[in-house]
Amino acid sequence: MESKKTILKKIQILITNQFSTPEDAFNFFDKKGSGKLSKTEIVELLKQAEISGFIRGMVSSKLIEGYDLDGDGLISWDEFKKAVKEINNN
Repeated sequence: MESKKTILKKIQILITNQFSTPEDAFNFFDKKGSGKLSKTEIVELLKQAEISGFIRGMVSSKLIEGYDLDGDGLISWDEFKKAVKEINNN
């Protein structure tokens, strides 16, 4: 199984290489245009970051658990920014 550090690095590479800004990445994966990323949308982000299909569901749940500050089960733009900042500091 991939380590947390490896997973975060793959997410960082995806955001850096495929998008001009983290906001562009957020808007790309926010397919519903709700201003929040659902678990399904986060799984798609993980797929694009080449995270193994076997662990995507578990990783998406852990990301939501770790970064969902308001407890709504979704990742808002502000929560996403905080996550990206933390990922970039690793």
